[in-house]
Amino acid sequence: MTATLGFVMLCHTALNRAAEVARVWAAAGCPVVIHVDRRVDAAEYRRLVDALADLGIVSFSRRYACDWGTWSLVAATQAAATQLLARHREVRHVYLASGACLPLRPVAELIDYLDARPQTDFIESVTTADVTWTVGGLAEERFTLRFPFSWRKRRGLFDFYVRLQRRLGIRRRIPKGLVPHLGSQWWCLTRRTLSAILEDPDRAGHDAYFRRVWIPDESYFQTLVRLYSIQIESRSLTLSKFDVQGKPHTFYDDHLQLLRRSDCFVARKIWPDADRLYRTFLAPQPPGSARAEPNPGKIDRLFAKAVERRTRGRAGLYMQSRFPLQDHENGKTCAPYSIFHGFSDLFENFDIWLSRAAGGRVHGHLFAPGRVEFAGGETVFNGALPDSAALRDYNPRAFLANLVWNTRGERQCFQFSPRDNQACNWFMATDPNAQISVVTGTWAVPLARANMNFSDIRKEAARLQRIETEHVRILRTMYVKARVRIWTMAEFIETPMEPLQMIIDEISPRSTRPLTEAPKLVDLAGFGQFLQSLKNQGMMPTLMGDFATTDDPQPPAREQSRPYLVR
Repeated sequence: MTATLGFVMLCHTALNRAAEVARVWAAAGCPVVIHVDRRVDAAEYRRLVDALADLGIVSFSRRYACDWGTWSLVAATQAAATQLLARHREVRHVYLASGACLPLRPVAELIDYLDARPQTDFIESVTTADVTWTVGGLAEERFTLRFPFSWRKRRGLFDFYVRLQRRLGIRRRIPKGLVPHLGSQWWCLTRRTLSAILEDPDRAGHDAYFRRVWIPDESYFQTLVRLYSIQIESRSLTLSKFDVQGKPHTFYDDHLQLLRRSDCFVARKIWPDADRLYRTFLAPQPPGSARAEPNPGKIDRLFAKAVERRTRGRAGLYMQSRFPLQDHENGKTCAPYSIFHGFSDLFENFDIWLSRAAGGRVHGHLFAPGRVEFAGGETVFNGALPDSAALRDYNPRAFLANLVWNTRGERQCFQFSPRDNQACNWFMATDPNAQISVVTGTWAVPLARANMNFSDIRKEAARLQRIETEHVRILRTMYVKARVRIWTMAEFIETPMEPLQMIIDEISPRSTRPLTEAPKLVDLAGFGQFLQSLKNQGMMPTLMGDFATTDDPQPPAREQSRPYLVR
């Protein structure tokens, strides 16, 4: 049985799998010429030759030592293709494959498909202006600069020589009549086109030029085919997917249904130990009607999702393989959380009240200088987060992101004040998941009751006011993405129920029960006089709002033991 289709295989590893595939193609009457990398062990090479010795239409071409992205791959392809065309006159199409390729459909279907298109060359061939997949920053320059050094083995020299040529303005002249094109290395060309390329009178000049082109196996045939082809289908019949780094995806056993869905004739790159794939696709196929047109686009959506997951990851999850650049991460955190700035100084046991009112987890001051105040006084929290301030302060942003990630599904709330570590201010302010409620000036309440020298109190008050002023400034910039509400202390204690109800509604939107009581306000007796004393000592407290400095601003003493009630 003779066929109009021949195969060229470029092999360097997993020769046992290459032998299985070559045997399937030969069984369909297709001649096969195999090139084996010269650096493959001689004994391993001999085993491959012996394993296929019973197949008269399988032969081996001159061996080259092949390196990625170098001329050696083109030379190996030229030698094998020349041998195939010379020995098998009946071949009308030549299919270039690798040792890691696997036929997904019966060979007879591929032969019929090509016989119906006897003058069509299937090769991806796109001008550099239209290429969007090149990785490494070299598209047009790969044709105008020289690349004598291996990008993989001598990267330093490669980069140095590229920079030197750019600095000196050196540019190669593209041979007359050639328009550089790029595309997949894996093609299927007609005898007419392939022989015209290999027998071109100007081949020596073309070869000399492409020897110094970067990755010539993706441009040599892709460019020259434009000179001779009658009809080009600019696509490869081989399913081959690449990741964002330009590396081919490897298919494993669990990709079986995915490969079937593509309706492609051949796929690469197959994992050598994917026994299920090789057993399934190399088994004899029952006769039946030919399947649909090859359509790798059917599975592009899944690959796009895989690329997005690899490059962006899951929102709020920081992982070594895709640690983000600042402000380019896929979400600073993974879920909404609430920060209450100044509330713990203004209300007694505010965390207990908030936990009861909102129903979520309420922590103390997570960024307190002494220790992390987890809810319930825990020393170790979800995700093995310790309460050590030293460990937290090593990377406060990662601490907060991990806390939110490890408590997904449960709203986290915590207290904050100017006494806490301020390293996360910008991080929280620019996080869309953050809800930040601020009552300014409440830091002065503990100072009013402190048993300290007044000069020391004044210095501490000035320090805390500077810190809070900077935090408020950040929260009022144009870069803020968090949900921010700011009240002065005087504004808040005048009517606390309205803002508290608004905050609770945002934390628990499904709750329709209105607040019936506010948290208990701390004793503010004498606080106004304390503010006046600070002024008298030369410090101007500005963050409390229009707070009376002579009269006591809170309800009469007999009412202070009761919370504010909704009337």
